[in-house]
Amino acid sequence: MTVKTYPWDPSAYLDSEEMILEYINATLEEGDAATFALALGHIARARGMTEIAKEAGVSRESLYKSLRAEGNPEFATILKVLKALQLNLMVKTPVDKGSDNFQAA
Repeated sequence: MTVKTYPWDPSAYLDSEEMILEYINATLEEGDAATFALALGHIARARGMTEIAKEAGVSRESLYKSLRAEGNPEFATILKVLKALQLNLMVKTPVDKGSDNFQAA
């Protein structure tokens, strides 16, 4: 008896805002740009790649190519996709466990 397997597709499980946020934040914690871009591709597929490409102002084919494992999207493309997905990217300093506030020197 032969067992048939299929590639795992994370986009099938990104069915809520909470799940999407957990997923994208986990990829950011990994610190790998390719993983982050791939995750954006999964989220875009979950929400509808055609619509996201249209909102981002890029072709659907170009977006598929950019947001795959071998893709290398420009930062401007990442920002456009984030905007189309209605996601914001935020940079913050690490919180010092011994201090309530960040203090400049």
